[in-house]
This record gives sequence, structure tokens and C-alpha cells, in this order.
Amino acid sequence: MGTVYAKDQGTPKNMDQHFTSKMMHKKQNELQDSHYNKEQDFEKHQNIQTRVIHLQTIKARVDKIHIDGLGRTKDDIIKSQVSELFKAHDFQEVIMRAHKVRGKLEALGCFKNIGIFIDISEGPNATPEGVEVTFTVREMKRLMGSVNTMVGNNEGSVIIGAKAPNIFGRGEKVQVEYAYGNKSSTNINISAIKPLLDDWLHTILTGSLYSTSSDFPWSGYTERDNGLLLDVACNSGAINVLKHNFQYEASFRQVSCSRQASFSVREQCGPSLKSALRHICSLDKRDAKLFPTRGNLIQFSSEVAGLGGDIGFIKNELLMQSNWSPHKYLTFQLAAQAGLLRSINNDMKISIIDHFFLGGPLNVRGFDIRGCGPRNEGNAVGGDVYWAAALHVYTPLPFRPGRNGFGDLFKLHGFINGGNLSNFTAKLANNYKENMKIFTDNVRCSVGAGIAMELGSVARVELNVIMPLLFVRNDALRQFQFGIGVQYL
Repeated sequence: MGTVYAKDQGTPKNMDQHFTSKMMHKKQNELQDSHYNKEQDFEKHQNIQTRVIHLQTIKARVDKIHIDGLGRTKDDIIKSQVSELFKAHDFQEVIMRAHKVRGKLEALGCFKNIGIFIDISEGPNATPEGVEVTFTVREMKRLMGSVNTMVGNNEGSVIIGAKAPNIFGRGEKVQVEYAYGNKSSTNINISAIKPLLDDWLHTILTGSLYSTSSDFPWSGYTERDNGLLLDVACNSGAINVLKHNFQYEASFRQVSCSRQASFSVREQCGPSLKSALRHICSLDKRDAKLFPTRGNLIQFSSEVAGLGGDIGFIKNELLMQSNWSPHKYLTFQLAAQAGLLRSINNDMKISIIDHFFLGGPLNVRGFDIRGCGPRNEGNAVGGDVYWAAALHVYTPLPFRPGRNGFGDLFKLHGFINGGNLSNFTAKLANNYKENMKIFTDNVRCSVGAGIAMELGSVARVELNVIMPLLFVRNDALRQFQFGIGVQYL
């Protein structure tokens, strides 16, 4: 959270000198007196009184706020971030609100190395309980470059980027990124970001132009996309808890099949134009992203395509996760996912790109990537309705090697997971009994155990041994799996 430097308002300014002289005098007496014994020393320690100060009992109010280090950043955006400090009524609340303001200043993306200093208020306008809060900041350079690595779902990428932060002094940012993955995937992204943090929704506007290329050998095709994405992100309520994303995406997509692709995949080849609206709502109350010990996550996304182009569908997806720890060395996690894809009309098509897929080292474990569900001549073609669930148990390594250090990144991991992927036929749209067979027919299930590791607080690594219990003849099974990624079941 950073360092807070504070001066006790009730401490006299000559307290340090008085305390030093008293200690020197005490040491001289102890050197001269050589006849004291252990009983006298014990009595001396018994007479020492410890003073406990509760910060919430110390009345305080903020008289002034100083921001040192401002250059091109505008005053109005700073005032909107620090104004809540004036609402503090005691010293503890001053400290807590100061750290909260520090986080809001960091979220602007304009500063680095933000420090907080709290001192008693001085001057003719100072109040008896007044304090002054000073934030020392360093503005970022006008142009910055970076070379980073990113971990996706079982894929690593090298990212070369450049960005221009705080262009007009109110947190605006333009960035360019080029990413190359170890599976021959490429991504070029140009984004312009504008925060509107002076409103209660903490809205952030983002516009992006992108060009991506991805290879999917499990399905026998390569995908190339060029498009535009507009995103409005709102954090209503507590920050980083309830989030809404409203998006519009227009993309030109090209599907190219491999030589060994099945006929059903070859039918999907060619260009397509997609225009869609999307809403993503997530409520995250977990204490951590990768290895939470308590808290719940609920995320719902809905997408409607068909505002233009030849692609039209309605796609809904739900993700839930619950974590609880009955013991400090034992954590249970229950996760569930489900999705439904429906066509709008017969004049618009649904591409294989938009289908759901199941299977993988961080998805339904025990099956290859896209190893569950409908297949045609060895190629995974996906489906339009699915569900998946998993129950995990985590515990530290035996005998706790590397305790309070590197060893705490590793956990023993046991699980049971399963699910099913199928097609929702229009002829059976009103026959719920027939469609509910997805929960009873051809269900996949597996159990396993292994080691899970947190990689740099940004990715999750798993090495598991799995035993498939329920599977279909055409499924691609895996007994040993290594997975790395951010999203997991």
C-alpha cells in the first residue's frame, strides 16, 4: 500500500531531545550501580507502562491537500480524485482515505512512485485538529516503450508495445501493441483510452483497432480477424467488485482450412462480416484471482450479432465460482459454466468461430484441447449449448518447504470435473425434456491430482495426472496434462 509518514499531533516538538537525554542519564546510572540484581531488574520492567493508542479515537480533519510533482496534469482531474479526503473525521479515517486516493491516482495511469505524507496543520487558518496531506508524484514520460511477455490459455506471447500516457493532461492514453505467440498467433492492437473518473460510475472509454491471426489445429482451420472494438467500462459500487462492460464490435473474418480438414470445416471457409453488441457483467468478491481462499464470482455475458453483415446469433454465457476454507491449510472451490448459442434467422449464419468448445488442461481436464463434443473426421466442430462444473481442493505442500517464501506459490491440487457439449436443434426448441438430455447423455467426467503454481501473480500453472471416468468414443483423452493460463474451470 505504500508508506505513510505521519507526525503525532499531541507530541511536543522537543520530545526527541527529552527522550534522548533521559536515556543517556539512565545508562550512566546503570553503569555506576553494579549491585543491582535480577529481582530489581524484573521489578523495573514491571513498572514500565505500555501506552496503546487507537487511531480512531484521535479526532482529525484535513485542512489542506498538497500535490507535489505536477506538470502537465490538469488540476480538475486531481481535485475530483482527492476531494473525499475532506470527509475524514478521525486519524484512522484520514489514513484509510489517503490510501484509497492513492489507488485512484494510480488508476489514472499518469503517475508513478506516489508517496503520502501526513503532518499537523500550521498557519493562520489551521484548526486545532487539522492535518495536511501531501502526495508526492512523478509523472510518466510522454512516450514509453516496453517488451513484455504475456500468458494466455496454454500459450505464451511476446509483446512489443509503445504508449503515450496522459496526452492532454486528464489521463488520456494511446498505445500500440504487437504480440507474437508460441503457436504462430499474432495480434496488432491500436487503442485510445479516456477515463471519466470524475463521475460515480468511474467510466473508462476505449476504442481499439485490431488485426489478429490464430491457428486452431484441433479444428483444422486458421482464423484472421480485422476489426473495431468500442468499450465502455463502468465500475459501479465498490471499485473492482461490480463491473459492467458495454461493447460494440465490427470485424471482417477470414477462415482458412488445412489440408486435412474435414468437409464440415471446409464448408465454413471464406470471409464473413460480423457486427455485434455485447454486455459483460461481473461481480467479484474473491480475495485473489488465481488461488482465492474465500469469496464468490459471478459473470454473465450476452452478445447479439446481426446488426450488419452475414453473421447473426444470440449468445449467452454464465460463469460462477465459490471458495471457502474450513481450515487455514484447506480450501475448497466449486466452479460452474454454461452457455447457449441460438440463431436469429435463416438468412444469417453462425460460423465455427462462434461455437463453444470444451476440453483442455485448464478447462475440462483429462481431455485434449477442444477434445470434448461433436467431431467430424478428427476435427472438433464445437456446439451451441454446453455446461461444465468442477470441484477443487487445495492444500500446501507437505512439510511446507520454502515456507513464507517461494514455497507458498505451490499447492497440492485435487479435483473432479465434467461437462457436456452438444447442439441445440431448432426442431426440439419447445421440447425441453429432449433438450435436457444434455445433462444426462454423453456426460464427460474425470478425476485427478497434481501441483498448481502461481506464476508472477498473473497466471496459473498446473501439472496434473488425470483419470477419465466418463467419455465418448471419439473424445481425445489425456492422462498427463500441463496447463498455463489465466482463465480456468
